[in-house]
Amino acid sequence: MAFAFDSRRIALALLAVATSAVLIWFGTGLFPMWPLMWIAPLPVLLFATRSSWWAAALAAFAAWAVGGLNLAHYFTALLHAPLALRVEVAAAPAVMFALAVLLFRALLKRGAWWSALVSFPAAWVSYEYILNLSSPHGTSLNLSYSELNFLPVLQLVSITGPWGISFLLFLFSSALAIGIHLRTTAPKQALRIVSATLGVIVLVLAFGVVRLASPAAPGQEVRVGLVASDLPANQGVAAPGADAEHLFRDYAAAAAKLAAQGAQVIVIPENLGLVVDPDAAATDAVFQPLADKTHATIIVGVGHVAAPLSYNEARVYAPASPVQLYAKHHLLPPFESKFTPGTTRLTMQEPKGIWGVAICKDMDFTQLSRQYGETGAGLMLVPAWDFVLDRFQHGHMAVMRGVESGFGLARAARGGYLTVTDNRGRVLAETQSNSAPFATLIADVPAVHDTTLYLLFGDWFAWVALAVLSLALLRLIALRGRSE
Repeated sequence: MAFAFDSRRIALALLAVATSAVLIWFGTGLFPMWPLMWIAPLPVLLFATRSSWWAAALAAFAAWAVGGLNLAHYFTALLHAPLALRVEVAAAPAVMFALAVLLFRALLKRGAWWSALVSFPAAWVSYEYILNLSSPHGTSLNLSYSELNFLPVLQLVSITGPWGISFLLFLFSSALAIGIHLRTTAPKQALRIVSATLGVIVLVLAFGVVRLASPAAPGQEVRVGLVASDLPANQGVAAPGADAEHLFRDYAAAAAKLAAQGAQVIVIPENLGLVVDPDAAATDAVFQPLADKTHATIIVGVGHVAAPLSYNEARVYAPASPVQLYAKHHLLPPFESKFTPGTTRLTMQEPKGIWGVAICKDMDFTQLSRQYGETGAGLMLVPAWDFVLDRFQHGHMAVMRGVESGFGLARAARGGYLTVTDNRGRVLAETQSNSAPFATLIADVPAVHDTTLYLLFGDWFAWVALAVLSLALLRLIALRGRSE
């Protein structure tokens, strides 16, 4: 009889782990299916309500660790991440998930149902926020990116930043688990908890629908042109001298065609070729006359060596103006360790609004985008370089920055997408960079700045989550004498 009972418990544990792991695998990663993360924690939470603490911890850790293996190939084969980093990426969120489940279980078992409800999402958001502050990869593994295609929910980041979406995802599973646990012993309380949670979600969806339906502030549209090439000869960084000059002239020819179609600003990908002083003048001689002739502003990504320093740089060629420079702030280790991080922003006051310039990974960080939003930027121009496999996830992370801080986006990436979005996160035009020898895209985007609550108050919601977590821990301490 004992053997049968243990077998049943083991089977339930394996079922919970397998179900949550599958949902996490397909609900996160490089190509997330957005509905799945709403229920991914639920099987493990349900198992935790009827198991010992160590079994709950083991199940939660295993579920997240297995589900998180969906990024193993990306970190190993493409990013060539060191073993220590790969272990950290796999283990740290699994440990945090297990701790959050244990906190949920402990409060629930001691009758602190409302504390259990909010402690689970608060613990996770606190972890994400602290990781964002300490990691060179910023928000790159944040759960909110699983909802990029769910536009009504995406609008929540204009109030809370990415932290609000992560909280909402875990809140939903937390409420369902509590409702199922209390359905026979305290049905009215179960109904209150589930109803309150659903009410919050309905309010979020209603806000998102209204925000998407309401027109943005009036402003003139800008015709942007994007160009990128994934030809084998153009895959790396062109060597200084003849190779770089030849590549720049090919891109200039494609840019000239976009300008002929009315493009007012043209974005070319990052780090196309290496420019070593004093040869930067030769590069400028390719693009500045083109800008002067076509009256289009051209942004070109290069690696610029100005001994003793070197920069991953965007060179901005505006008609009849001196060349302006922007150096990438957030560099990707170890690939860009040779570059010196930039420290200044670049904005352009244009007749059709304020334009800002950033480069690729810069858009993984909320703070830099907020700083551009605070200057009134209505359009961000972003040269980029993705790894093909991450073209959707990393390529669209920048879209969330626009919703948070109120600007449209024109992003041109090698190994990724040419993407134009508005300040609501709607994709106005998009094509893959390998769709032609020199893939091009032209689209009209409102260069309209939208002042958001997140722009005004920053990471206030993350601090609320930290406070809620602290109160939940104090509540647990106060109940430490109460048996489960």
